[in-house]
Amino acid sequence: MVGVPLSLDGKVALITGGSRGIGAETVRLFAEAGSRVAFNFVQARQRAEELAAECGGSTACRAFQQQLSTPAEGRALVKSAVAAFDRLDILVVNHGIWPPKDAPIAEMPEAQWRQTLGVNLDSVFGLVQAAVSQMQQQKRPAPDVPAGHIVLISSTAGQRGEANHADYAVTKGALISLTKSLSSELAPKGILVNCVAPGWVDTEMSAAALNHPEIGARIAAGIPIGRPAHAREIAGPILFLCTPLAGFISGEILNANGGAVLVG
Repeated sequence: MVGVPLSLDGKVALITGGSRGIGAETVRLFAEAGSRVAFNFVQARQRAEELAAECGGSTACRAFQQQLSTPAEGRALVKSAVAAFDRLDILVVNHGIWPPKDAPIAEMPEAQWRQTLGVNLDSVFGLVQAAVSQMQQQKRPAPDVPAGHIVLISSTAGQRGEANHADYAVTKGALISLTKSLSSELAPKGILVNCVAPGWVDTEMSAAALNHPEIGARIAAGIPIGRPAHAREIAGPILFLCTPLAGFISGEILNANGGAVLVG
């Protein structure tokens, strides 16, 4: 298999939520594949700066402090990435919040509902809008070469729902619908839009649940592979969808959940 072209040489990628978990592994993998990478962080400045340095420093990888909870903030991050690297070929929408405390719908504070939708969905509108505008302005290399790639990160919660986390599940379900809508609209223009839907992943966001003796055992029992994913096992499918090998894939929901949800 020597020479299989999983390469992003010459590409510029923006990866949201890139300072930890799935996002950080995606930043690393994209940098290894030859892409220049921009990513955002909210509070973890030292961690973000260390990751950027690890992936080549300011000429190859840049970290931007940017909250993402409104369309305007999404557009601002795209503007920063383009200012740093002069173009944008790939957008990976990975950021999001999962309020860890159970919140039955009868008790869920409206503020929590609004915050989750703001971060997980409203900001995505601004990111996608600005990224598509930038990609359409750029010269397309060839008619059969994509003008750009967008990968949205959903979740099994968006496919089967999640009790006591309706706010999170509804945003992830919306990203699946958005993937299909954007693919229908943008594939004719050369921009391929796909989605990766992870199940449980061993990250900081899920650590409390996975490390709980009873909850963690119950989670593992529900995954045919028998364990949560490593972050790199999600970054890999994201990378694949942005390479020439995936040049005829658009509107796809790629499940990466250890066999836990057998739906598309």
